[in-house]
Amino acid sequence: MKSRGDGTLKLRGGSRVANPEASPRPPRSLAASALSPVLAAVRANVERDTAGGPSVALPEPAPDSPLALLKERFGLSDFELSILACAAAVELLPGFGRSCGKAMGDPTALLPSVAMCVARMPGASFEAFSPQGALRRFRLVHLGEGDVLTGRSVTLSESVLHFLLGTPCRDARIEPRVRVVQSGAVLPPSRVALVGLVSDALRSASAPHFQLVASSAEEVRPLLAAVATSLGRELWEFSAWALPESPDERDELLWTCVRDARLCGALLFFDVSSVGDATRVRQVAELVSRTPDPLLLCGPEVVRPVGRTVVSLAIPRLLHEEAKSLWREALSSTALPGAEVDLGSLAARFQLSPDGIASAAQSLVHAGPSEPAQQTLWRACRLRSRVRLDDLAQRIEPEANWERLIVPEGELRTLRAIEAQVRHRALVFHEWGFSAQGERGTGTAAIFAGPSGTGKTMAAEVLAGALELDLYRIDLSAVVSKYIGETEKNLRRVFDAAEEGGAILLFDEADALFGKRTEVKDSHDRHSNVEVSYLLQRMESYQGLALLTTNLRKNIDLAFMRRIQFVVDFPFPDADLRERIWRAAFPERTPLEGVDPARLARLAVSGGNIKNIARNAAYLAAAEARPVGMQHLLDAARLEYAKLGQPLTPTEIRGWLP
Repeated sequence: MKSRGDGTLKLRGGSRVANPEASPRPPRSLAASALSPVLAAVRANVERDTAGGPSVALPEPAPDSPLALLKERFGLSDFELSILACAAAVELLPGFGRSCGKAMGDPTALLPSVAMCVARMPGASFEAFSPQGALRRFRLVHLGEGDVLTGRSVTLSESVLHFLLGTPCRDARIEPRVRVVQSGAVLPPSRVALVGLVSDALRSASAPHFQLVASSAEEVRPLLAAVATSLGRELWEFSAWALPESPDERDELLWTCVRDARLCGALLFFDVSSVGDATRVRQVAELVSRTPDPLLLCGPEVVRPVGRTVVSLAIPRLLHEEAKSLWREALSSTALPGAEVDLGSLAARFQLSPDGIASAAQSLVHAGPSEPAQQTLWRACRLRSRVRLDDLAQRIEPEANWERLIVPEGELRTLRAIEAQVRHRALVFHEWGFSAQGERGTGTAAIFAGPSGTGKTMAAEVLAGALELDLYRIDLSAVVSKYIGETEKNLRRVFDAAEEGGAILLFDEADALFGKRTEVKDSHDRHSNVEVSYLLQRMESYQGLALLTTNLRKNIDLAFMRRIQFVVDFPFPDADLRERIWRAAFPERTPLEGVDPARLARLAVSGGNIKNIARNAAYLAAAEARPVGMQHLLDAARLEYAKLGQPLTPTEIRGWLP
């Protein structure tokens, strides 16, 4: 501590407070006025002639003063409070360090020792200096190095010093890891009810830990900020990713956080939503089990600490009218008339949080003047979910359209019906009242069955393009796990992320997960059936479109099939269908010479193979700087058949060349 010419003292870490020698008025007059008589009593005890003489009792701290609050919030004894006051006096009273050295018989020692505190302060007890005592456990004081406890020096935590001076602050070690969540978002009635429930529970003396089960912290922040506001407290958010690797460092962080949260009157909120690492989840569970104060948690999986109760609450999905109301409120700040936007369509298609709706609405502020508002908002909603979904699945940019999709008429009508159901969901389900029949079965799910290359993925692209929605292919090899419960977790992450942006989910080659449920003979069979049941449940409640592709329709369980709205068969194309596919295989600008779709249709291949042959023939023609002809197509067909391991028969290519 150094005296400065400007009337301040420089504390550890660079902070400054008023210098009592330079200024007649203490810093933070209310805090200082309550602290002054206590510091005077501490000085009297240290400077009395002998340690055995009568000690001066510390005056009772004034109600609501920092010392009184410290005593209450940490359950301190009078002796523990006097230790804090003694350590604070070193920082705040001129010459007090020299008085400590004189009392200890060592003029070079300027900090109080454990022995001096025990000898000079009333009501002394060595128990106050134990590692389990409040002073050390909550990091209110720090003991210096030394092999002998009585000889170790006692220094005050900087956070406690600032608190005593009426300026609570966070420790520099936790400052980079904490985010102060501000309140202000408009909450719908369903969320307001949850705020009241959590707030009332936190007011009790035995408040439990709470976990709000949600896929992202964005859904939870406004709600917990409202809880903190209702309790007159701040909300401090920590990410599980910010936890140190070392157990000792995690322990130090935990108790430092708890200390500063008590000092500042804050609630601690741990975000576990983005942590898929089981080790990190266990670390959070360990911290939760040791934290004496109620914690608020957020994540899709319930954290289960040993020996502690965690009350888990699911975040209710916004009701349709609530979402419309939030959209209306958010758009009002953009000075855009609500009539220009189909609020019902946005509310039905995208499951955004209140914050997400407000953020998407702000995209209108930066939109071009010629772009329709509905298109701007639609794009903003789609973009919001990509950050999470792009890490879980492969996004496919739609290239095909209805004109390029060549399938039998019956299948085409079914695909059009799927489009209509997704497009008009808001009208039928909400405006026409079908929502009154319950949530089950309100999602749109379809099975695309047929051999490879028959147009299943292309049909999914067509639907995504027509509906202006993102299309994601799910890699089941990354989803299905041999560990019990992991497959459901992986599916939950995909569905939760997709709900936000209304994406179309394409579970490609789904036989591995959606095959026939087995007769239960062992735990593995039971586990497999649970996975299928969970998937079916999520598909039925998913607000978007879920597509499952299979090469063998017979492999799909019949009970599963009955609960799917649509089944589209993609047959191996006959000669007529293949001719239609060949006529559409080349873009309009492709130069052609003598290409005969009728003869090409003799090739017994799928639409996917036809696409490959047409493209390879175009490259061969380009290499010769000539239009695409039958010779190029013959050479390309031979390459494709060689890849398939099949012979190209004379019957198939009869009449191709002169």
